[in-house]
Amino acid sequence: MGKILIVSDNHGSSEVLFGVKEKETEADLLIHCGDSELTPDDPALKGFAAVKGNCDYFGDFPEELVLDHDGYRILVVHGHHYSVKNDLLKLAYRAEEVGANIVCFGHSHILGVEMIGSTLFINPGSLRLPRGRSEKTYVTLENCKNSVLLHVHDYDRGEMEKLKQKFSFEQ
Repeated sequence: MGKILIVSDNHGSSEVLFGVKEKETEADLLIHCGDSELTPDDPALKGFAAVKGNCDYFGDFPEELVLDHDGYRILVVHGHHYSVKNDLLKLAYRAEEVGANIVCFGHSHILGVEMIGSTLFINPGSLRLPRGRSEKTYVTLENCKNSVLLHVHDYDRGEMEKLKQKFSFEQ
């Protein structure tokens, strides 16, 4: 079963990206939802499928990625082009257009997970500048055959057990 690591908004800190990769060595897909403020060839981003955030001025990151992984189609965007600080409607339309069942985004620095229809929307929060909470968060997903087990991690203190959730997908 596959494991996905999802991060966002480290805003120039390569140290936290190296740290997360050391903590999550079993992840077979690494996703960065933008605002790394690093160049695409920075060693801290090695192995990450990364998109361009509104603060990514260096290098040529894609605006979005559509990834097929372990039976799921994953849409990755930063979120600033989809008004994610207001609602997820525009992003939900885009997810439907590309046939995504998982959507990963950042921008707001606010941890959030929501199932809308049969699509799972994940904002892993921020590794450096969280809003709405003190924890510097990231997310891992474990594929559990027709469902995923979502784990929220505080970079400094480890997994936040109370936030663990299982999400099932219609087949």
